[in-house]
Amino acid sequence: MHRFAIAAILWCAALAQGQPPPPQAPKPAAPLTFRDEKAILKTHSIKVGGKDLSYRSLTGFLPIKTEAGEIEAQLFYTAYLVDSGDAKQRPVTFCFNGGPGAGSLWLHLGAIGPRRVPMNPDGSMPPPPYRLVDNPSTWLDKTDLVFIDPVGTGYSRAKTPDIAKRFFSLRGDIESVGTVIRTWLTENRRWGSPLFLAGESYGTTRAAGLAGHLVEKGVSFNGIFLISTILNFQTARFARGNDLPYAVFLPTYTAIAHYHKRLPADLQASLEKAIGESRRYASGEYQGVLYKGDSLTAAERQKAVAQLARLTGLSPAFIDRSDLRIEIQRFCKELMREKGLTVGRLDGRLTSSTEGSLASERPEFDPSLTAIRPPYTSAMNQYAREELGFETEYEYFALGGGVTAPWDFHIASSPGGQGYADTSLALREALAKNPYMKIFVASGYYDLATPFEAALYTIHHMGLDSNLRKNFQFAEYEAGHMMYIHETSLTKLKQDVDQFFTSTLTAR
Repeated sequence: MHRFAIAAILWCAALAQGQPPPPQAPKPAAPLTFRDEKAILKTHSIKVGGKDLSYRSLTGFLPIKTEAGEIEAQLFYTAYLVDSGDAKQRPVTFCFNGGPGAGSLWLHLGAIGPRRVPMNPDGSMPPPPYRLVDNPSTWLDKTDLVFIDPVGTGYSRAKTPDIAKRFFSLRGDIESVGTVIRTWLTENRRWGSPLFLAGESYGTTRAAGLAGHLVEKGVSFNGIFLISTILNFQTARFARGNDLPYAVFLPTYTAIAHYHKRLPADLQASLEKAIGESRRYASGEYQGVLYKGDSLTAAERQKAVAQLARLTGLSPAFIDRSDLRIEIQRFCKELMREKGLTVGRLDGRLTSSTEGSLASERPEFDPSLTAIRPPYTSAMNQYAREELGFETEYEYFALGGGVTAPWDFHIASSPGGQGYADTSLALREALAKNPYMKIFVASGYYDLATPFEAALYTIHHMGLDSNLRKNFQFAEYEAGHMMYIHETSLTKLKQDVDQFFTSTLTAR
């Protein structure tokens, strides 16, 4: 009997017996209809560094096609182009965020684009309604910009859910974004321009992977901006048998404890001193403590408890109960527990009340994420339609919602496809093949999502030739994961980026 006839019989029988009808299998989503469309062109102007800057915006979709020419996915993008005498001499920077599952709105409207979302000076959420203002710290005076939303983020969509699953992996993501970059270079005749990548968070994972992937496709980059970096996921996965995160997170715990005035007086007197002592302990004696595990003597354990309490502001009893291993979520909940506050994961400066859940071990939500999601999401929806002239019925997936299948972190560079994702290997290969490429690494002291010491650890373990180690430039900021929501750090980031562009391009 046909399955729909059977379903109808079961439905009627259930109604006759006074029972709720059996659940119906969801209908498969109809394939989306894609077609090649021209990007929306608008003209704008802004004042940067005291000078007027005229530019064009191009907003639309870039397709990913099968060998037969059928569009199976469309990636949303916004490009900003400054008219100049010879466009081919002007750099192009491709920008994206992370997640995986985050749209590019964060870098776009926070740090790099010509318009930005103003937060409170410390990065906390302003009262609604939210607004957009000109961004004098935009990178547009140094480079043309192309913001890309991978499949499942922003307005980017695959034709069907089954097709979408192919993009929800480290490999699929890198290959699709790489295809879009090559398509944009071809359509805009910019293969001869100096090329840069800018990624944040998982976007740095993508950027490093792209550098290795695209060099094999004939695309070499002049420079890469790694903002809030994670390349080797072993540094951030708290799991039995993996003690590395406990060590590389410790200096960030110290920085956050310092911000909230939880450290002893001598460490509280200087953030630099506090971080320096924490770094030395984390990379030295603490490694030995973790290595010994249960074989620690009572005296060694007592000494470690005291030192960790000194560097984190947590109670010795809590550290002892935690077996000298402080997991990120428990730190966020415990540091300010006596004041009824939880500290943020993305930005440990920001807090929220934990009233009603004081006994729980883990936060109910991240106060630093809830501070930024409404302003940025609201501003992006307004900006796309009112200023860029882009209309769509799609929901803009700012962070999550569009990635509808588990993300596959496997990559071929992990032996046998096993272990932790690690695109630092792809970055090393790209540097070996293109030794002119420079890397800028930006980190926030109060970032628990991608700690600054974890980024350094990864880069210091890439097995680089001494000459290639000189290709890296590091900058640290007194802010969190999105250091640009802190206005002082946004200004410093712009200064550091300008210097990087200048030094990289003059070295050609």
